[in-house]
Amino acid sequence: MNHPFTGPDDVERAFARAGYIADTALATSVFLALALKRPLFLEGEAGVGKTEVAKVAAAVLDRPLVRLQCYEGMDRASALYEWNYPLQLLHIRLWERTAEDAAGRAALERELFGPKFLLRRPLLAAVAPDGPAPVLLIDEVDRSDEEFEAFLLEVLAEFQVTIPELGTLSAQEEPLVVLTSNRTRELHDALKRRCLYHWLDYPSFDKEVRIVRERVAEVSAQLAASITAFVQRLRQEPLFKAPGVAETIQWAEALTALGARRLDAERVEATLGCLLKYRDDLDLLLGDKGADSSPLRRLLAEAGAVAGRQVDG
Repeated sequence: MNHPFTGPDDVERAFARAGYIADTALATSVFLALALKRPLFLEGEAGVGKTEVAKVAAAVLDRPLVRLQCYEGMDRASALYEWNYPLQLLHIRLWERTAEDAAGRAALERELFGPKFLLRRPLLAAVAPDGPAPVLLIDEVDRSDEEFEAFLLEVLAEFQVTIPELGTLSAQEEPLVVLTSNRTRELHDALKRRCLYHWLDYPSFDKEVRIVRERVAEVSAQLAASITAFVQRLRQEPLFKAPGVAETIQWAEALTALGARRLDAERVEATLGCLLKYRDDLDLLLGDKGADSSPLRRLLAEAGAVAGRQVDG
């Protein structure tokens, strides 16, 4: 894919203008994926911003985003193409009223399996787009089956698709491909070798504060620091599902909407649903609500101390 970047620094600045705080390692991975025309495989915990990388890349490159959301049992048809059977059937019925000769039937068969009746699913839309080459996001590829993973490897290796009725369609310009995985299962080495790999971790304290303030303009520096310190301390607890950066942003938006200026136990307890999505995690954190030594109050105290040191520093 053609791109305007001369190096990772350009990528980092372009992403920052689009509201995504990327570090040097991620910016380098995006630049190399474009320069070497290789898929970029992003792995990490849910909510750390993997999907957002593809969305921002599409925005800064001014390319359409084509998203393939993977799921268990996904087959080729749902990812590649299907024929519009209802429209084909309607066309046949209309033809039966107007023509019945052999030449007409042959013409009908050719027409029925032409581009007019083809439903382009994400992979075909990326390989043979109607306009410029898109950014292809293959989201949560770890949720698909191994059979589909093997098929995906074949498509990414050649960037061409064969449709028996139409022939082979090849990409005139290879799209930028971003694959994401939450590691619900290990992917085959063959797919990983085809890609550039980047592990997207939880951000540092300073970076997460920057992200919060970038995405939630109304939040104060003190509250952003307190929110980040609490969430980062919460991730150290034995939770079933630790909150990601997406949850940090959502919580900051919620607290700002409620007019909060600081964190207190009552406000945090009322808004925990922004951070925790499982009952067991809520029970673990709340414990004995009235006790001064409850996990929630302990974490608030520890987070307050961390935020205070960071702000003072």
